[in-house]
Amino acid sequence: MTSDPVSPRWTRWRETVDLEEYHARFARMEASGQASHGEADLIEGYRPTSVLDAGCGMGRVAIELHHRRIQVIGCDLDGDLLAYARADMDEIEWHHVDLATMRLDESFDVVAMPGNVMIYCRPEDRGRIVANLASHLSPAGLLIAGFTLDRGEGVLTLDAYDEYCVDAGLALVERYATWERDPYTDGNYAVSVHQGSR
Repeated sequence: MTSDPVSPRWTRWRETVDLEEYHARFARMEASGQASHGEADLIEGYRPTSVLDAGCGMGRVAIELHHRRIQVIGCDLDGDLLAYARADMDEIEWHHVDLATMRLDESFDVVAMPGNVMIYCRPEDRGRIVANLASHLSPAGLLIAGFTLDRGEGVLTLDAYDEYCVDAGLALVERYATWERDPYTDGNYAVSVHQGSR
């Protein structure tokens, strides 16, 4: 387990998940043709030449984008998950960094956060993370994030997330209920697409 600062929610998730089985489950789905690549499909639909997979975990989405010949870099705070990503695809550039403080010397057409990244971040870091990711966007680049809308203390609401984006100079351009672009109608999951200034 990484010694970097993580949220209590992430700590609880790591304590209850067998990483080997978690990784093997997706590998089995891929091998059987049952794997869903809705995240990569949506991202590819915006025709990016470069993507930053922020909070890439074991690299499932980044690897799929790489297979589609899209330049992609993966970043994550959890070194254990990144070890699986590197083992699966060492051709991709992987960074063990904190999304709130990382500094990469390049910009991207799309910065993507699939996999509930924002709700696993420490609440006090969420605004800084959005601002930092926005600073890594190319002009008119897109920040795409999907996460569950929970209830209770410390949850992330869409209003709060949109406010972080506005503060970072981003404007909402599209919102869906799924990565397959189903219309968002106030459900418990949302995929938000925000755009930077041109």
